[in-house]
Amino acid sequence: MKGPKSLTIVIKLGTSSIVDEKTHEPLIDILSLIVKTAVKLHKDGHKVIIVSSGAIGVGLRRMDLEKRPKYLPRIQALAAIGQCRLISLWDSLFGHLRQPIAQILLTRNDIADRTQYLNAQNTFAELLEMGVIPIVNENDTIAVTEIKFGDNDTLSAITAAMVHADYLFLMTDVDCLYDKNPRSHPDAKAIEVVEDISMLEADVSSAGSALGTGGMSTKIVAARLATSAGVTTIITRSSNPGNIANIVTYIQSLKSSPQSVTSQPCSPPSGHTSPATTLVNEPLSRPTASLKLEPVPIAPLHTRFIPSPQPIRDRYFWLLHGLAPHGTVYIDAGAHRALENKAGLLPVGVVDVEGTFAQQEAVRLVVVDRIPRSTLSARSSTPTPVNGINHGVKLWEGPGMEVGRALVNYSAIEIMRIKGVRSSEIEGLLGYAESEYVALRENISFFKRESRPVTPSLELL
Repeated sequence: MKGPKSLTIVIKLGTSSIVDEKTHEPLIDILSLIVKTAVKLHKDGHKVIIVSSGAIGVGLRRMDLEKRPKYLPRIQALAAIGQCRLISLWDSLFGHLRQPIAQILLTRNDIADRTQYLNAQNTFAELLEMGVIPIVNENDTIAVTEIKFGDNDTLSAITAAMVHADYLFLMTDVDCLYDKNPRSHPDAKAIEVVEDISMLEADVSSAGSALGTGGMSTKIVAARLATSAGVTTIITRSSNPGNIANIVTYIQSLKSSPQSVTSQPCSPPSGHTSPATTLVNEPLSRPTASLKLEPVPIAPLHTRFIPSPQPIRDRYFWLLHGLAPHGTVYIDAGAHRALENKAGLLPVGVVDVEGTFAQQEAVRLVVVDRIPRSTLSARSSTPTPVNGINHGVKLWEGPGMEVGRALVNYSAIEIMRIKGVRSSEIEGLLGYAESEYVALRENISFFKRESRPVTPSLELL
């Protein structure tokens, strides 16, 4: 008889789950429970990764500072001080249970290069194969705005996608998402299942702790990223990490139950009631005639984000979320249709360019309505292009729709000169022709759904 399926589970802990917000003392009770839970999952045959914040918070305690400084070099220094003590704490706690761990520190630059991304992916795979639990954190010692993930929620989602995780647990100080703030609205209702994040109406007023950088809104962004890669994403309370195993058991039992069996509602926390009418129907995994109807266990309160049935993985996920776009290439609807039919991006389909970028850098792809040449000539006081570039003339109209990312074969200046022309004219305009395509199809990735995941803009972090 086959045993339970081996799952890959990523657990993300914020700073508020690791150190006390006021005293900065490590929350040993919670950390010990997390360690116990992770080891139990590992002994049950599952692979576990922990994404751990807290280096700066631990550094504040070590240096007896009351609050997080604003001066970046001082923050980086505190991260360096705190990170070694933080990993020492994890190693000590896991060591009591004879469980080996490994430290992995990442910045966005570490995965922007495809070779480095694959190296990181291979390292994760080998550590998990060896029975080691990796402890992941952003390398705040060297990270600056341009190379930061922004918060460890985003880092955990990218990690989960990189290792093809089954589950991502975003541990926080509330049980789940609510339609209203439960602290000020006693009638707030728990949101147990989210199938379409674009339709989500939830309270996101939680802005994170004074020590951390995340909040509920960053967890929803992380859920977008992870579910787009096929990862079931869970938001639940960090102070009771034993719930992780119970939630996994609950969801796995739903997957093996027939469609006609309705799941039991999550058990509500004290002081709140979970809507008893919430019904969850899971698709059939095998014919119902051969199944024995068994009751689905009751799960602790949580919010579950359903993964995409058509996940974006590996190279295509890396193109979308591993790279920071350096500019925008505007394309017309005809070029978009051709790309959807697996053709490459030809210069004739390019309408306009924005930003400054070099060859083999990532850009956003935005579909726009091209303005006809006759209309352009009537509007423009300088209708004749100078060196192939219409200076000061807007070549498209409408808001535009961002559809994906691309690694380009030409720089922004080069694409400006060859946009709208046939590939055979490239050499005449540039004096050379690196490729007939502005971007090869293998270097283009699309957001699959309308409610697409968005890597947070660095300006907003």
